[in-house]
Amino acid sequence: MVIPVYNHVATITEVVRQAMELRHPVFVVDDGSTDDTARELKKIQGINVLTHQENIGKGAAILSGFAAATKVADMAITIDADGQHYPKDVRKLIGALPDGIRPIVVGKRIYAADEHVPWTSRFGRKFSNFWVWVSGGPALSDSQSGMRIYPLPESINLEVKARRFQFEVEILVKAKRRGIPVIEVPVRVNYNPGGKRISHFRPFVDFMRNSSTFGRLIFTRVFSRR
Repeated sequence: MVIPVYNHVATITEVVRQAMELRHPVFVVDDGSTDDTARELKKIQGINVLTHQENIGKGAAILSGFAAATKVADMAITIDADGQHYPKDVRKLIGALPDGIRPIVVGKRIYAADEHVPWTSRFGRKFSNFWVWVSGGPALSDSQSGMRIYPLPESINLEVKARRFQFEVEILVKAKRRGIPVIEVPVRVNYNPGGKRISHFRPFVDFMRNSSTFGRLIFTRVFSRR
């Protein structure tokens, strides 16, 4: 299990604790945190901690986790460190793996009726879903979910260029182009884990980065057929 983390000291301990209950190897990638995340991780026994000396992006952290996970497994599970996921729901993703096929499995986040969902999340999901499809990727209802299963080493060899949040959408497009199936499985989501959730999504900056990534993907779809 790969958990990228950046300045999530308030939630990382509980996320890791619940992840460890699933009894899979846990790789936590500290992407240059400047709070006390590193100190909290040192208190947890039985996990593998990888550290980036500076913040270089969620995608880069996931790839570092993939590289370490390939030594012990041929598939990797990812979950976010902000507490929005219920790690136990990973079992639903595992149970959805079809025999003889190695897909990317995406946890489709289902809001509770009374869930307060930030407007940036609602808009970002719809924006991303549409442009993933236009770029030649799969038609999904939650292309931004961080709870996933990835086949290794197929995912590493997709040559994804993005290294920040955009990694998670670009890899879906590249997977579809290479014939790797992408399936969705409903999972729960908690947007207010004890009032501690911190999002590092910056609407303007990340909108521009998303636009740049999708522009590049559409260009290659039209002109290189890759």
